[in-house]
Amino acid sequence: MRVLFLFCERFAWTPAMKTIETAPEAGPGAVERAVVAFVHVEPADLEPGSSAETKLVKNAKWLARKWDVQRILLHSFTHLGEAKAGPDAARALLAHARERLTGAGYETVETPWGYFLDLELRAPGHPLARIFKQL
Repeated sequence: MRVLFLFCERFAWTPAMKTIETAPEAGPGAVERAVVAFVHVEPADLEPGSSAETKLVKNAKWLARKWDVQRILLHSFTHLGEAKAGPDAARALLAHARERLTGAGYETVETPWGYFLDLELRAPGHPLARIFKQL
């Protein structure tokens, strides 16, 4: 798994192009003061014994504590590497991570699945506002 974490003062999206025909209809959305995780799920992340999901959750919680926020946004982003997990399996992993984060008391949001999105983001120029992790 590869993850680009951003701390955003604002992160907004509007569905621009449906990429998975079975994706449900989706509209625009936005969050304020949130940790945003651009998540690239790889096939190895789905193997028994993989700790990628746990590391995703722990890293997101760590960064949220650093910024003193309770909001985490998960964004599927299959452009951080060449090996890609299948869309259904990647979606299930992110859904499970979302459940874990919500269970830990975080407001957890996911961008619409199966779309290219127009994005708007505002992030401060700070060393902890942009962190890349290969988990």
